[in-house]
Amino acid sequence: MVSAATEAVQKWVEQVVIGLNFCPFAHREVERDTIVYQECHATALETSLQAFANAVQQLLDTPSKETTLLVFSKGFTEFDDYLELLDYAQLYLQQEDLEGVLQIASFHPDYQFADSTADGASNYTNRAPFPVLHILREASLERVLKRYPNPELIPQRNCEQAELLGRDYFEAILLACREPKQR
Repeated sequence: MVSAATEAVQKWVEQVVIGLNFCPFAHREVERDTIVYQECHATALETSLQAFANAVQQLLDTPSKETTLLVFSKGFTEFDDYLELLDYAQLYLQQEDLEGVLQIASFHPDYQFADSTADGASNYTNRAPFPVLHILREASLERVLKRYPNPELIPQRNCEQAELLGRDYFEAILLACREPKQR
């Protein structure tokens, strides 16, 4: 059975990441069932980093999977705490000599770009219903980026689209994603 947090993140992927085409490559991976959703209930940094290390190893050991979304259902609700977790996760990849093999994309309910205001709609390009560390295979990403015209413009296009849709639009989506599925 899928947990409420994982279900919320799956809905968000469908409605925002794919629905708004924020990641033009995600639809293919959903269709191919190559995305792993893994939940971490830990709230402590050390335990959460161990869950991250386990998720990394599982992805490395499973070539049929392209990416893992590690969902933190209980911890790291404060954005600064999440950023600390992200820094340590990046450090782990460096220490394990996995830079160039894997990379991390970061998503958080209170995500804020350094050059934006807290209520800026562009922040919603990286806002998810729960804190998420998205672990990606770099070689796969490089392959699809070679076939995509002007991939460097994706973040700018996403921010422009988010600004057009506005904060209220995204708040409604995040709220709906958190609502349990009707059985």
